[in-house]
Amino acid sequence: MSKVLKRASLPTASKKSIGRRFKNNYIGWLFILIAAAGISLFYFYPMIRALLLSFQSGMGSNLEYVGLDNYIRLFSDPTFIAALSNTFIYLLVQVPVMIILALFFSVLLNDATLKFKGFFRTAIFLPCVTSLVAYAVIFKYLFGVDGLINQFLLDLSIISEPLNWLSDPVLAKITIIVAITWRWTGYNMIFYLSALQNVDRSMYEAAKIDGASSFQQFFYITVPMLKPIILFTSIISTIGTLQLFDEVMNITNGGPGNATLSISMYIYNLSFEYSPDFGYAATVSYVIVILIVLLSLIQFKVAGDDK
Repeated sequence: MSKVLKRASLPTASKKSIGRRFKNNYIGWLFILIAAAGISLFYFYPMIRALLLSFQSGMGSNLEYVGLDNYIRLFSDPTFIAALSNTFIYLLVQVPVMIILALFFSVLLNDATLKFKGFFRTAIFLPCVTSLVAYAVIFKYLFGVDGLINQFLLDLSIISEPLNWLSDPVLAKITIIVAITWRWTGYNMIFYLSALQNVDRSMYEAAKIDGASSFQQFFYITVPMLKPIILFTSIISTIGTLQLFDEVMNITNGGPGNATLSISMYIYNLSFEYSPDFGYAATVSYVIVILIVLLSLIQFKVAGDDK
């Protein structure tokens, strides 16, 4: 009799198990569905709308489809060409300098014999948590004609008269590059530091025994071990530089002329400063998307990462 009852209870227990599993899966899918809906609504939908908008032109909300006219217009737009050139200058100069500095600081601050490592790490990382607008305004005053930088250079007799950092096309670009490097070097340094914590110290000890110098250890152990992190930081730094806006807006306002104008600031001007042309602004926005994809693929190829 007991065997029969046990056999009869097995399907019931199995049904309860299946029901419990279905309920758990249902709740899990419900959480995913909410997140997916939010991502679709606030990310994918605006991207698709912007893509459709890039094929339209007109003033304000009076838009009409013009096909590829906006994309053709890019090649004859001197302001866009200037903004693209400036952005590439920032990218080609600032990103390598920042990556090298971040690597240098991370290796230096990973030394077990160094005292006050916590203080130095915090001091270098701190700029990236400051307000973008606040630090940009501070840099604007620092590099002003009567700013601290000119005063410092005059006191050291490096210059004989104050430099117009923000009025000279070349010096204005240098100011922007210095500002970006100051802010984001510590951010990238943290990635390298965390990766260096996982590098086996015995590798360095073995290299020392074999007579390898510090430079050889850096290039043959540190750099290869940090290769995935270097690739990651290079890509996110490239993306950030292509989207550069706050520093240009608050330090030079794109001037003098269009000497420091970035692509993102040109998009802002097309949308809000000039006669509103949201269709053409969307077209310029998709130039950034295309550049990010192409440069990321190139970086993956150069790094030899086929995954």
